[in-house]
Amino acid sequence: MNSLWQYANPRKFNDTADKILPWIAVLSTTCLFTGLTWGAFFTPPAERFQDSVKIIYLHVPSAMMAINAWLMMLAASLIWLVRRHYVSAMAARAAAPVGIVMTLIAMVTGAIWGQPTWGTWWAWDPRLTSFLILFMFYIGYVALWSAIENDDIAADLTSILCLVGSVFAVLSRYAVNFWNQGLHQGASLSLDREKNVADVYYTPLLLCIAGFALVFIALVLLRTRTEIHARRIRSLQLRERGDDNA
Repeated sequence: MNSLWQYANPRKFNDTADKILPWIAVLSTTCLFTGLTWGAFFTPPAERFQDSVKIIYLHVPSAMMAINAWLMMLAASLIWLVRRHYVSAMAARAAAPVGIVMTLIAMVTGAIWGQPTWGTWWAWDPRLTSFLILFMFYIGYVALWSAIENDDIAADLTSILCLVGSVFAVLSRYAVNFWNQGLHQGASLSLDREKNVADVYYTPLLLCIAGFALVFIALVLLRTRTEIHARRIRSLQLRERGDDNA
C-alpha cells in the first residue's frame, strides 16, 4: 500500500501518466478499431434483431463505463475524505465529464436500439430510469465543482454527492435483477455462460469493452493532469489576492 500511495504525489502521478499514456492510446485504438470493424462488418445479423444487434458494440461498453466511471469517482472520493490526497479529488473531478459522455452515448444508442426492438424510443423501465437519474447526478456533480471556488470545500461536498449517487449507479447495473418487470433485457455478459451473447458476437464485444475502458483511463489521466495544473494556478491566484489585500 505504501508504494500505491506514492502516486498521491502530483509530480509522481504526472511522470507516471506521461510514461503510460502513449501505450494506453495505442492499445485503446487497436482494441476499438478491431472490435468495431469486426462487429460491424464481419458478424451476421441476429435472427430476431437483424442488423440492429450491432449497436451492442457501442451501447454495452458505454453503459458499463458510465456506471464504472461513477464507481471510480466513488473510490477516489473516499480516498479524499479519508486520506485528504488531493490528486484523488482531482481524478474524481476529471472522470465526471467523461462519465457524462459515456452516459449520453449509452442512452442515445439505447434509444436507437429500443425503437425497432420495443417500438418506443424511451420507456420508464427501472434500469432506464435509474440510468437517467445517474446522468442527472453527473450533471449536478460537475455543476457543484464549478459553483464553489475553494477546491477543498468543493471536493468535500462533491464527495458526499458521489456517495449518494452511487446508489443509482448500483441500481443502473442491477435493476433487472431487483425488478423482474421492465423491457430491458438482462446482462449481455455474465459469469453464467448461458446468459452471454452468442459466441459470434462475444469476442468483438470484449474488444470494444476493453477499448472503451482504455479510452476512459487515458482521458482520466489526461484530465487529471490538467486539473492538477489548474489547481496550482488557482492556488497561486488566491495567494496573490491575499498578498494584495494585505
